[in-house]
Amino acid sequence: MKLKKRNIKISFYLMLILLPMLIVQMNPSHAEEGKPVVYVAPVQDAVERGLESFLKRSIRTAEENNAEYLVLELDTPGGLVDAAGNIAKIMRESEVPIIAYVTKHALSAGAYIALNADQIVMKPSTTMGAAGVIDSQGKAAGKKAESAWIATMAASAELNDRDPIYARAMADPDVEIKELGVEKGEFLTLNATQAKEVGYAEAVLNNRSELLSYLDIPNAEIREIEVSFAETIARYVTHPVVVPILLSIGSIGLVLELYSPGFGIPGMLGLGALLLFFFGHMIAGLAGWESLILFVVGIGLIIAEVFVPGGILGIGGIIAVLVGIVLAGGSLGNILLSILIALVATVIVSILFLKYFGYNGPLKKIILFDSTSNDRGYISNVTRSELIGLTGTTLTPLRPSGTALIGDERYDVVTEGSYIAINRSIKIIKTEGSRIIVREIREVENQGGN
Repeated sequence: MKLKKRNIKISFYLMLILLPMLIVQMNPSHAEEGKPVVYVAPVQDAVERGLESFLKRSIRTAEENNAEYLVLELDTPGGLVDAAGNIAKIMRESEVPIIAYVTKHALSAGAYIALNADQIVMKPSTTMGAAGVIDSQGKAAGKKAESAWIATMAASAELNDRDPIYARAMADPDVEIKELGVEKGEFLTLNATQAKEVGYAEAVLNNRSELLSYLDIPNAEIREIEVSFAETIARYVTHPVVVPILLSIGSIGLVLELYSPGFGIPGMLGLGALLLFFFGHMIAGLAGWESLILFVVGIGLIIAEVFVPGGILGIGGIIAVLVGIVLAGGSLGNILLSILIALVATVIVSILFLKYFGYNGPLKKIILFDSTSNDRGYISNVTRSELIGLTGTTLTPLRPSGTALIGDERYDVVTEGSYIAINRSIKIIKTEGSRIIVREIREVENQGGN
């Protein structure tokens, strides 16, 4: 028994000794003692709010692990100005030096991100520049926006003592750089050699090994920061082209669900698209739970309006849904345009669907859609069509209405608008419900003779 207790004690102490070693081995952020660490994060595709969230995490990771540098490998055609501005802000506030390593292209907003790094290095045959600001329709922005963007580009160049004239030429087509062959009407785009010559790149390097040697840490440990699955979704669904598509699918799907019985594919697609919209924007840091709660409450109020008519619940629900989407959208201009596109698309699809497929949805049980039309056997008055062609005599003057004797019965009749005296021969030419229209026979005969 004593031996057993002794073995338990020994095992317990061994665990205490080995536990720190196991934690060290399991911790991927632990670096070999005295070996510098460099983190590498990709900056690829369009610059949008999802990328902003990823780079914020990358900088935080590098700071928490006392990295020597954070290298941003740039290959981007540009993107949203507001997202680039937020990225530049978190870069300038970073405690870890940031290297912008252009691996292919750093254009437009990508060039702006590079200018906010502590150093810029480029691979051979890469480019940086062409930073003209455009609006959400792909057209040149207004003078006010252009002026602000040009000043922002110049200020970013001055952060690291770079000549701002080249940053201005990247954003302003009116700036000429004759020594680089840039005429008026063109945006400046620098290749790697030109960037180094004008001081916009500290070095031209072929690979990461050369980069580490340039930074004087050839034996540093390189750690990749990969975009997570959630961040990938966030980057995709926050793209300004994807947002109106998601909102259109969401609204069309939910509206079409009202046209069909039960809850089927349109409803699932619509609900999935809207949940994807909110999920992506929440991951990107654009939306909070309040926007999703507002949206859900709004949908609930709209459904309640079906059973409690009056209009107040429905109007409140629509407002809650729109406010929830706007709060989650980030850029007010982009999200309002996306909502407008979604509404137009939904109206068009709904009209076409109703025209070609009719209505067979859940509201059919509580709303009367049937009509009492003549072709279905419903009439509001007895139509005396059997009287057409009969003749008779006026018992009173017709001015234009009066009484006539048709066969052995008296009828209230009306002329086409003309006066017919008493004791004149008439003929019934038309009946409209209980209305009997007559014409004087003499006039009919005269018209036939002509």
